[in-house]
Amino acid sequence: MDVILLQRVAKLGQMGDVVSVKQGYARNYLLPQKKALRANDANLKAFENQKAQLETQNLETKAEADKMGEKLAGQQFIVIRSASDAGALYGSVTTRDAAEAATADGFTVDRKQVALSRPIKDLGLHTVHVILHPEVEVDILLNVARSPEEAELQASGKSIQDLAAEEEAAAEFEIAELFDDIGAAQLDDLEEGTAGAEEAEASSDADGSTEDGDDETA
Repeated sequence: MDVILLQRVAKLGQMGDVVSVKQGYARNYLLPQKKALRANDANLKAFENQKAQLETQNLETKAEADKMGEKLAGQQFIVIRSASDAGALYGSVTTRDAAEAATADGFTVDRKQVALSRPIKDLGLHTVHVILHPEVEVDILLNVARSPEEAELQASGKSIQDLAAEEEAAAEFEIAELFDDIGAAQLDDLEEGTAGAEEAEASSDADGSTEDGDDETA
């Protein structure tokens, strides 16, 4: 099917181009989204009459998108999700989640503007593409974590594997300290027992000496 593009469409062409596309793509995406018109004489004539207006509108929306893009590009947004110890999410992070995270931080982003090649299914930092305008695209970061504290650590550059290794090391240190405390307590008990035995032996020796002395006197 031949269509007239009403705006730039990636990998197809610029505004005003007449291109051939599959019927399903045209009917399910280009035409309903008002990104194109069927290429016929009436629509070609209508486009020529509206071309100047469309170009002006495009410049205005592009300027707005440029301003927003300058603020949005490189921003990092936190998404809290439950996950296994290995970092696999119980579910996934979708385009809707990305849009809602950005909107919650004061940016107006629609899920249709978020481009994900596949849903996010792991903890960590994920680069996400946002199309603000046919000619304005930026990247943001989604910090997917199990808690705000974990997100902060991930933002500092630590991976889920690093965090797991630190937790394991901390647990081993606590166990080692526990055994050290137990060993010290046992040593104290042993020393107290030895000292007690020595005192008892000394007392016994003293009592024996006294009795011998008494016998000699008698």
